[in-house]
Amino acid sequence: MSSGDACRALIDQAETCDILVNNAGIQFVSAIDEFPQDKWDAIIAINMNSAYHTTAAALPKMRAAGWGRIVNIASAHGLTASPYKSAYVAAKHGVVGMTKVVALETAQEPITANAICPGYVLTPLVEAQIPDTMKEYDMTRDEVIKNVMLARQPSKEFATVEQLGGTVAFLASDAAAQITGTTISVDGGWTAL
Repeated sequence: MSSGDACRALIDQAETCDILVNNAGIQFVSAIDEFPQDKWDAIIAINMNSAYHTTAAALPKMRAAGWGRIVNIASAHGLTASPYKSAYVAAKHGVVGMTKVVALETAQEPITANAICPGYVLTPLVEAQIPDTMKEYDMTRDEVIKNVMLARQPSKEFATVEQLGGTVAFLASDAAAQITGTTISVDGGWTAL
């Protein structure tokens, strides 16, 4: 997903594209003045630029079909920030902004564009952060989850993949035909703080 040409080819190979869900993501944590450029470039390419390339390739197919739904999985970090996550926060803010632009550009067509902004979801990306965080803070797995990862998530529970899938299904339904250009937070109250 780091190659624009590969992202576009993925969409171009499909005969149609009615529903596009952009959900690629990687993470690296570092102070901005120490952030490795290659990590920055990779995060921006995969977390933000891939959504641009797939959306640009999918829109003509949606217009030809006369209907479409674009759902970008952003993050609570698309609406707020955390220290040491400059590239991730920048990319996710970019995804939210691009989503709004696409919604405005398609507002008079039967195409919608929205972003889902989850808090922590126990995905492989998050799971991979736990061991390093345990070492950094000299904590157990449970302590890291409760006191570090879910510290800003008032529910103190991970959002689930099933909850995100249900939100995507709703946004793809006819009930959401007038929901466009917005974000839906699935973050256990994080962005309410």
